[in-house]
Amino acid sequence: MIDPSLNYVHCPDAAGGHRMAYWQWGNPQAGHVLLCVHGLTRQGRDFDVLAQTLCQRAGDSLRVVCPDVAGRGQSDWLKDPQGYQIPNYAVDMLALLAQLQPTTLDWLGTSMGGLIGIVVAGQPELPLPVPVRRLVLNDVGPVIEWQALQRIGEYLGKTGRFDSVQQAADALWAVASSFGPHTPAQWLALSRPMLKALGDGSGAFTLHYDPALAQPFGAVTPESAAQGEALLWQLYDQITARTLLIRGQESDLLSVQTARAMTARGPNARLLEFAGVGHAPTFIADDQVQAVASFLLDE
Repeated sequence: MIDPSLNYVHCPDAAGGHRMAYWQWGNPQAGHVLLCVHGLTRQGRDFDVLAQTLCQRAGDSLRVVCPDVAGRGQSDWLKDPQGYQIPNYAVDMLALLAQLQPTTLDWLGTSMGGLIGIVVAGQPELPLPVPVRRLVLNDVGPVIEWQALQRIGEYLGKTGRFDSVQQAADALWAVASSFGPHTPAQWLALSRPMLKALGDGSGAFTLHYDPALAQPFGAVTPESAAQGEALLWQLYDQITARTLLIRGQESDLLSVQTARAMTARGPNARLLEFAGVGHAPTFIADDQVQAVASFLLDE
């Protein structure tokens, strides 16, 4: 396996700025950039399998960039937890894109990463190096089902203590079995970057992200969620990028009704569903990888 390079970009904020990490695959000089942005408690190494496959198929013409959104992975934790909000993440992505300077830009966002993508692609006045050409929204849309938010809130912020990588992988599976079938080896590989050593000499691990992510998330109410939906629909309707909407057939976060509405308005997304998967597909199964590769590289 060829490993990605770890890089950083300085992002402004009210507390003096923070450093966002990103993992880069492929030709670092390639003008065609695919930005892959992860979900709420995840990190950029989620896309290892997809990134390797895409770079192998595209040769030297593609660069796949997978940031660790602030508060996750190798990125800085924010001094003010109220900064853990979608609009601020979008500002960080603008700083990253200013550093990358792509000549062709595609975006793949899983869950939260898709919401950030809607915010970026749905505002044509933003200072992007180039507009988003193709957009893949992975199991997310303007309407987030309230019961899914409640489910996520039950485990968000509980970063735990684990005596081994396997123990942590088992605990992660308990809250993420909706990701769909994975072999034990695949799940272990997906789980390993989710951990960091406690550093107390015990050899134990905890999850990688800032537990304070739970603070702004916990403040969401049905009323504020409805306001957010109205704004997201406005942004979605302004997207001009060719859009692929991926949905796990058993998803509790992206409803069938919302998915169908997304095919009929805005960029008129093409909908592709995967059976036996809920929230959210991981792009490790070959059919998921090939669907994305075809949309981004062949069409």
